Amino acid sequence: MLVPDRASAAGPESVVNGHGVSAVPAAVASLRPTVPAGTAVAVTGPAERLDPALHLGQLVVANEVWAVRADGHAPVVEQVRRLPSASLLAAELRRDGHLVAVGPVATVDGAPGGAGRDGCTGARGVAATGTPFDHDHTSPVLLAALAARGALAVDHQSAWAAALAGDDRPLAVVLSVVGAAGPGAMTAVAPGCAATDLAPEGVRHALDRWARACRDHQVVLAAPRSFCAGVERAIEIVERALERYGAPVYVRRQIVHNAHVVGRLAAMGAVFVEELDEVPDGATVVLAAHGVAPDVRSEAAARDGFTVIDATCPLVAKVHHEARRYAARGYDIVLIGHGDHEEVQGTLGEAPDRTHLVASAAEVDRLPVDGAAPLAYLTQTTLAIDETAGVIDALRRRFPSIVGPSANDICYATQNRQEAVRAIARSCDLILVIGSANSSNTARLVEVARREGCRAELVEDAGQLRLSWLDGVGTVGLTAGASAPESLVAEVVQALSSLGPLEVAEYRTTTETVRFALPLQVR
Repeated sequence: MLVPDRASAAGPESVVNGHGVSAVPAAVASLRPTVPAGTAVAVTGPAERLDPALHLGQLVVANEVWAVRADGHAPVVEQVRRLPSASLLAAELRRDGHLVAVGPVATVDGAPGGAGRDGCTGARGVAATGTPFDHDHTSPVLLAALAARGALAVDHQSAWAAALAGDDRPLAVVLSVVGAAGPGAMTAVAPGCAATDLAPEGVRHALDRWARACRDHQVVLAAPRSFCAGVERAIEIVERALERYGAPVYVRRQIVHNAHVVGRLAAMGAVFVEELDEVPDGATVVLAAHGVAPDVRSEAAARDGFTVIDATCPLVAKVHHEARRYAARGYDIVLIGHGDHEEVQGTLGEAPDRTHLVASAAEVDRLPVDGAAPLAYLTQTTLAIDETAGVIDALRRRFPSIVGPSANDICYATQNRQEAVRAIARSCDLILVIGSANSSNTARLVEVARREGCRAELVEDAGQLRLSWLDGVGTVGLTAGASAPESLVAEVVQALSSLGPLEVAEYRTTTETVRFALPLQVR
């Protein structure tokens, strides 16, 4: 057993060897008074696999520990301890290069197959180590019954050692597979297995990060967050198209920039393609929310028997309309945006001979514009408001007569989510932004938080949450990009709650009521 050093104050090391119900409870009873309340406790030791897919040396991170006794050949689970932070810890260990499985571990009593090495050391704090064992005395029927219930492995210490954690301390169990459960299964395993063998430095580092993250947290939910009206409309278009026309429904590019949304729709029968030449004649095709250039629409219209449904966000369509209007009146156009984004590529296609792209104020001075034609500017809808304002100011300094749209092109949802992040940033130690890396509006939320002086990290989902980010963090701000589902926010909150008591509050800056009508083909 390891008590990770979450407070950085090294206490004396104590080592207890032993396993089984006759030895471990007494050992932990003597240790418990020396461990401060709230201290995170990690149990390490050997385990025998019940799941044949496990490999020797593989780590098993328990999400449940069962205290088991035998009633004849049948197992009786007397106590179950759930370990909700197992998934976070397992992800941390995998990032460190370990082969890890997550699942229940059954603790049964029995005699050891070999003696523990005296004098083995643990991490800073207190250590109690298990020893290798055999199951010559244990019924194969009992082991098979435990495996049938879903236990990945069996050991002789975790449930008893977990008593040290009690109800007031976070608990982790990380075991190393040293053999397969069953009569004679341990004959090839060398006797004697110390904590230093079963919890190498790499594992201990992960356990220390876990322990430092275990504490009370406050979560502040920024509102508005998650889906906007344009994203909801685009997703509903694909869902209704599948209902009305049947699978497959082909979608050019990602319908919205979120891997979870795309994966769910793909499971329903949507087929995502890069270009229309990948789509067979006669198919139903949805154009994604980010909009497309006119030549893509022309290609779709020319294809034999295509049913084309346009899911372009109405706010993006507005920018396209402005580009056509300015071009028709003889204006040159400066488009503020990122050239690799699909929305910008679509807008550029509306007037390619008249449109110049800039991404920053520094690029304004290099614009190849001679002033012979009147000049207008447009912006990508998902940019950061303050950065865009800086580019517009630079344009107005160089081109005092430049004109722009009557209303800000940056969409209401992008503005609202950025304002919500600004409102909470100064009161948070860390802001987590949920969304995919290719989502422009999501990436801008990270930048906004950092410009407000708050640490900020982008996560696709709870599986990308790194424990090291939470070291010393008390208040966590949480938001989601306009293309990220609210369910991912709930999963991150649940993950944070696994590390200790959690207080959740929402800070709302405005309420969104915008709704967009669906295309006629799916009404």
